Amino acid sequence: MTTAAPPLAEILASPSAVLVLDGGLSTRLESARYDLDDDLWSARLLAEEPEGLVAAHHAYYEAGADVVTSAGYQATFEGFARRGVGRDRAAGLLRLGVDLVREAARRARAGGVTRPLWVAASIGPYGAMLADGSEYRGRYGLGVDALEAFHRPRLEAVAAARPDVLALETVPDADEARALLRAVRGLGVPAWLSYTVDGERTRAGQPLEEAFGLAADADEVVAVGVNCCAPKDARRAVEVAARVTGKPVVVYPDSGETWDAAAGGWRGRPTFSADLAEEWRRAGARLVGGCCRVGPDAVAAVSDRLRG
Repeated sequence: MTTAAPPLAEILASPSAVLVLDGGLSTRLESARYDLDDDLWSARLLAEEPEGLVAAHHAYYEAGADVVTSAGYQATFEGFARRGVGRDRAAGLLRLGVDLVREAARRARAGGVTRPLWVAASIGPYGAMLADGSEYRGRYGLGVDALEAFHRPRLEAVAAARPDVLALETVPDADEARALLRAVRGLGVPAWLSYTVDGERTRAGQPLEEAFGLAADADEVVAVGVNCCAPKDARRAVEVAARVTGKPVVVYPDSGETWDAAAGGWRGRPTFSADLAEEWRRAGARLVGGCCRVGPDAVAAVSDRLRG
């Protein structure tokens, strides 16, 4: 495993356990003045600026995150191929994403962090590879078999790096969840399954009871929940996930601001807060953090609140 820490599933089995996740990787990278206006998004830095990724991951460990997620969200064989990157090199970059988080954890421990630290390998949905916002719609026109065929080779490459957990995240559609749950079988690495939602439905429109229920009997899945959604939608989703699956719940919503594609900027005010994180914990969440526009300062506040 990544560290001397006990297996994540073992920790999550305790009803009193609560672990802090990191925030948005792109948020930290943009604050460090990296240009992420690219179809590969933060995955571009795997080849071009790996040290920048280590620094971003390290900032979240230093802020209080127990679990930090790799730059794998838009890292796919297909996406790299469009840049002329061959399959062997792409597989190496997929593994590198895990190794860079592992290096950040090593530096955090060298700097005096004594709590257990875990590495999550980000696995984004099929729509992330398209880089056109499809991950917020789902319904790609592909069947479960085709989606499984897309996800399995990437999962195999990432699993070879032995992360502590595979973060199957920002999943918009129950059909894609079915494909992912089939694709993780036999890899020997636990996973969490996290939907992006709108109200009490997936982005593709399925009821959350149905969507979460798919993971109830999946032995590979150690947590189920939501991410990349409005903070106001998180608590109800946590409650439903806990009730339907009986599994630990993972929750890491966005800041609450909204992206204005026409204007090319964020609108509204942040609504993410450590007070809400405490509510999510009481509702059953065992893994709590943030997604887009949630940075190290917000993660530090969540850590202080949940540990306090």
